[in-house]
Amino acid sequence: MAKSVYLETFGCQMNVLDSELVLGQLARLGYASTEDYRRADLVLLNTCSVRQHAEDKVYSRLGEITKAKQRRPEMVVGIIGCMAERDHDGLKTKAPHVDLMCGPGNLNEIPSLLAEVVEDRQARRHSLAIALEQDHSRRTPAAERTRIYDSIEALDLSREMPADGRVLQSYIRVQRGCDKFCTFCVVPFTRGPERSRPPEHIVEEARKLADLGAREITLLGQTVNSYKYAEGAGGPGRTVTFADLLQRVHEVEGIERIRFVTSYPGDFTDDVLRAMRDLPKVCEYLHIPAQSGSNAVLGRMKRQYTVEQYEELLVRAREVVPGISLAGDFIVGFCGETDEDHERTLALVERVRYKNIYMFKYSPRPGTVADRRLPDDVPDEVKQRRHMELAALQKRMCLAHHQAMVGREVEVLAEGYSKAAIKAQEAEQSRGQEISWKRSDQLTGRTRGDEIVVFTGPESLIGEFVRIRVTSATALTLHGEVATRPERVRSLSVL
Repeated sequence: MAKSVYLETFGCQMNVLDSELVLGQLARLGYASTEDYRRADLVLLNTCSVRQHAEDKVYSRLGEITKAKQRRPEMVVGIIGCMAERDHDGLKTKAPHVDLMCGPGNLNEIPSLLAEVVEDRQARRHSLAIALEQDHSRRTPAAERTRIYDSIEALDLSREMPADGRVLQSYIRVQRGCDKFCTFCVVPFTRGPERSRPPEHIVEEARKLADLGAREITLLGQTVNSYKYAEGAGGPGRTVTFADLLQRVHEVEGIERIRFVTSYPGDFTDDVLRAMRDLPKVCEYLHIPAQSGSNAVLGRMKRQYTVEQYEELLVRAREVVPGISLAGDFIVGFCGETDEDHERTLALVERVRYKNIYMFKYSPRPGTVADRRLPDDVPDEVKQRRHMELAALQKRMCLAHHQAMVGREVEVLAEGYSKAAIKAQEAEQSRGQEISWKRSDQLTGRTRGDEIVVFTGPESLIGEFVRIRVTSATALTLHGEVATRPERVRSLSVL
């Protein structure tokens, strides 16, 4: 009888990719995925340490899992990802029922950790199986770092067809780690130094995903546009830049859309903009965090660019790539942020007119420079007020962006049923009747600019690119109707 695994992911797209790859490993060990942690043989939480709120959610979930494990002591519980790397000592104290911990740079070791847990249980002893990087790679010779990285990268190259047999969109990691050391950020400590993957490995993975039916891929990196790889064994060779990498991935047959996240403003070069303009498969979408509209705050964050340089980049982006959609990140309430600094952030958002922004209240991350050297001197109530003001402005900007698209036709990759349709289908199945106030045939997808579109259509459109005429808009979503159906409709079941 197959064992079952419940894996819950917290945090960024990098963690989503890590979870997919871990599930692939476990499938080869005979584990089947389940949505019910209470009945799972193995429960894994893939964690995030970027903000305190993310860690609080993990501890809350661990409390629920503890109760399930008290009823089923044979359950194996594991914490993987950034929180395991950053706070393994705290987890040992607060979650003594955890059986294994594994950092993001050691996920290829999960099978051996599970074997260790099983061996200990058979010997009637309990110990914690741990695999952590703990920053050792920064003190390791370059050749050894490469060997360690290659063993981790094997996880990326080993992906298989998912259990449900469906691949439509997927991620490809192009680099690990980060060397920026922004004063607020824990990523360099949890994911290690920046390491770019060989371009041939990335292209190989793209081909494999295309063979599995993927039509859209997203290239992932902590600072993805910083990607650089020196080709040529035994000596210096040609350096492959991120723009070069986009060109190589663009040549993979079967892949029809290419996205990338997240870009770092200080390293962004115009050759990437030209690649976005000249390569038809590369989407006109740029997620490029600003973090603040104040140069004083950016300086304390060690962001290595000014507001003026950031805005000049976005002006060039709009000039070079017509119709580009822009998204950004902002932190409110960072150390020393004044009301004037906050007003500068609001003014920047107003000037740029993003498609969307992601905003967060600053929370100190243990081990970072800001936590060690800068006072967290903005009161929580002030952070909350500033967050609400930025959110209100963002809602207005999003609504204006979407309303400007009403009446246009957009290309949408139909990804599946909308959440409302799924709920309606479930209600119809449980009650045996149609729910008139929800459409069970409502589909959803995204434009090249990453706008979410909801429309009505048959299941046969899922997995296809469809022309949609936008009929109405909210701050979050575009609504439309099918204007042009694809000439050849494929069922998702054959992807």
